[in-house]
Amino acid sequence: MQTSIHKRLKALSCTDLSDAMDRLKIICQCTDIKPLDRTFNLTGKAWTLRYGPIGLDGGSVGDYIDDLEEGQVVVIDNQARLDTTVWGDLLTSTAARKKLAGTVIDGICRDVDRALELNYPIFSRGNWMRTGKDRVRVEAIQEPVTLGGVRVQPDDWLRGDGDGLVVIPARQLTQVLTVAEEIHQAEEQIRAAIDAGIPLRKARADFGYHALQTPRN
Repeated sequence: MQTSIHKRLKALSCTDLSDAMDRLKIICQCTDIKPLDRTFNLTGKAWTLRYGPIGLDGGSVGDYIDDLEEGQVVVIDNQARLDTTVWGDLLTSTAARKKLAGTVIDGICRDVDRALELNYPIFSRGNWMRTGKDRVRVEAIQEPVTLGGVRVQPDDWLRGDGDGLVVIPARQLTQVLTVAEEIHQAEEQIRAAIDAGIPLRKARADFGYHALQTPRN
């Protein structure tokens, strides 16, 4: 079942899924979360971690990566901070070895070269070298987090490509897939029509392009 879901999601783009969830009135588009490399793609279920700033009692960035399973996506909520990293070389190397699907961060990472070398997908707000050690602490693991303004719960699905990142709520996955596949097929038909010489205006009208993402009620 999970293999089938993964295959169906991977066949859809973030734009297909974004339009589908617009129709379904689901907030899904993670604002300003982008791939470090435009070729990065990821599809998988969320494993969540939330950081907060340290206080007088200090704290730790935590040791969690060994607990994840193949195919999961590491979802890190660092409250959109741009002044300190929460992901680097050692985590990338371990995640790649464990065959995780990728890492997404509401914040920044470092050691980009290793991610590019290993072709390990990272989606974040950017990169910088300043360590998070002695600056952040683990606040919660496997609880709901925020990613680019979108709520992510453990085991929600994520899909990332060159256009960005979307979150598919687990409880609405079947509905989202059905609508996204319908939209994808309609746009494929429009492409085929314009390749055959039909004017774009007519091709769009024939396949209802302008209302594909419009809520039905």
